[in-house]
Amino acid sequence: MKTILITGASDGLGRALAEALAESGHRLLLHGRNPERLKSVAEATGGEVFRADLSSLAATKRLAAAIAAGHDRLDVLVNNAGVGFRKASTERQTSIDGYELRLAVNYLAPVLLTRELLPLLKKAAPSRIVNVASMGQQMFDFEDPQFERGFSQLDAYCRSKLALVTHTVGLAEELAGTGVTVNSLHPATFMATAMTHASGVDVKEPVEKGVAATSRLVSDPELATVTGRFYNGESETPPPHSEALAPPYRRRLADLTDELLKLASV
Repeated sequence: MKTILITGASDGLGRALAEALAESGHRLLLHGRNPERLKSVAEATGGEVFRADLSSLAATKRLAAAIAAGHDRLDVLVNNAGVGFRKASTERQTSIDGYELRLAVNYLAPVLLTRELLPLLKKAAPSRIVNVASMGQQMFDFEDPQFERGFSQLDAYCRSKLALVTHTVGLAEELAGTGVTVNSLHPATFMATAMTHASGVDVKEPVEKGVAATSRLVSDPELATVTGRFYNGESETPPPHSEALAPPYRRRLADLTDELLKLASV
């Protein structure tokens, strides 16, 4: 039995994944924002709930502290929580810390949460980090990191997801030899979830496909030592912008990430 933390576990892919993993007898730590939905998924899976708003980096850090206070090891971290987009919307939103919202929730929060939980993951090694990304990706604009010019929600979402893929590759190198692996994936395309419905985009694939792809990275023994990879569903594939994996780009993103986390005093 593994201890598995799933962020964004109260709805959509996160909830479906939690229900699938519960059937295998794993101990589940379930993160979400909505208390009623968290209660519902906890009742369905027997998981332990942790409520936090990941648009606050301070709240993200408190989430990690709460988990560490009750658990001395973590076998798997699934960074699934995220903010989607409304098709053709140019409404720019900001996080509690004043950062562009998708940058904050889809990228900075999982980076910080992972950092804070690394001691538990290392203690449980061999352990895994699974970052839920997307095939929708866009190169980061380092001259406009807060996306204050020409903003669209779709582009902001794509930037945040490629940043997470880029981070995954660098983190895999950093964790080499520790027994902690980290991979990212596009679970499925426009699954039948509330996020897809809110976007105004037509549903294309079932949630079950995304659950199968994500579960594979969580527990497939054949992937026990695989790290730093990106998967489209269950197939390893190069990201759409391979230049984002080159060391110069990764270093620049890492420097910006450290700067933003430091400015937020976390």
